[in-house]
Amino acid sequence: MTELLKLSSERRAPLVRAGLVLGFGMGGFFDGIVFHQLLQWHHMLSAEIAPNTLEGLQLNTLADGLFHSATYGITAIGLWLLFRAVRQNDVSHSTHVLSGGICIGFGAFNLIEGTVSHHILGIHHVHPGDNQIVYDLAFLAIGGLLVVIGIAMQPRYKSAP
Repeated sequence: MTELLKLSSERRAPLVRAGLVLGFGMGGFFDGIVFHQLLQWHHMLSAEIAPNTLEGLQLNTLADGLFHSATYGITAIGLWLLFRAVRQNDVSHSTHVLSGGICIGFGAFNLIEGTVSHHILGIHHVHPGDNQIVYDLAFLAIGGLLVVIGIAMQPRYKSAP
């Protein structure tokens, strides 16, 4: 029972916050590195500005760079929050809490970016073409699954008697 009280929600909040922000930034990095660069399925503005001309590719590459700069900044903030959290003696240092927060943040990135960029603004799709809706919905489903996994990783606490 004492161990459960040690990991109360107040004692893990700084670690959860750090994980959420780190996970969000990592989700952006994964998207940019895997989908934009390695697979070259899309760029940030590829549904609005076709990257099949030099000018179009330059504009999309600039937009990708701004996106990567933002994810870099978010990840740096997450690292700063993690550094602060682990230096506090009264904050729990639980791998499950941090990893769960990272999963939730990564999934939240997919859900937010996927909803806004793919569905609301339509500035790009995960993999444009005949089955683009399948890829876009799979991106959202993976995001939702990561959020559920991250929540499941968070320890459960019984209230003190």
